Amino acid sequence: MTEDEIRKELLIIERSKKDREAFGELYEKYFDRIFNYILRQTDDEELAGDLCSQAFVNALNNIGKYEYRGFPFSAWLYKIAGNEVNKHYRKNKGKKIFSIEELKVRELVEQTEESWDEELIDRLLGYMNELPTDMVQVLELRFFEDKDFKEIAFILDMTESGAKMRTYRALDKLRTNFNIKVRYHG
Repeated sequence: MTEDEIRKELLIIERSKKDREAFGELYEKYFDRIFNYILRQTDDEELAGDLCSQAFVNALNNIGKYEYRGFPFSAWLYKIAGNEVNKHYRKNKGKKIFSIEELKVRELVEQTEESWDEELIDRLLGYMNELPTDMVQVLELRFFEDKDFKEIAFILDMTESGAKMRTYRALDKLRTNFNIKVRYHG
């Protein structure tokens, strides 16, 4: 985001603290991104809708506590959404799911120096679904949500160096299992 976009968004946030209806602008701006983020973690549209609604209700109810700390407002929403998903899985004692869209994996594949056929892409999709949740989370936020390490650290409650390390470990696993060279510019 540009400085001007950040300034405009902060004005909307300040208005939202006094007038709940002003929050609608933030809801409209971020709903699709947050919904899709949750959908990839649940693979259930109805559940994603419920959790997304709850995340926005929580954001609205806590907007008065929001303070700009150098991250876009969206990072705060992703954190709330991730907490809702985690709460759902803890409550229901279910195994967390990540449904990685083939299109998004193809985008990741385009960052490699190798040529890929359909069979290899299918293997990669299967492998990514078997990665530990913490690794999939960082890959998702870094490559599919275009978050920088500072934002990833904030969203996942870890240090920036921890976010980098986890991302590099996940990429190393991909490199090892698929013998690929990822053009990665941290």
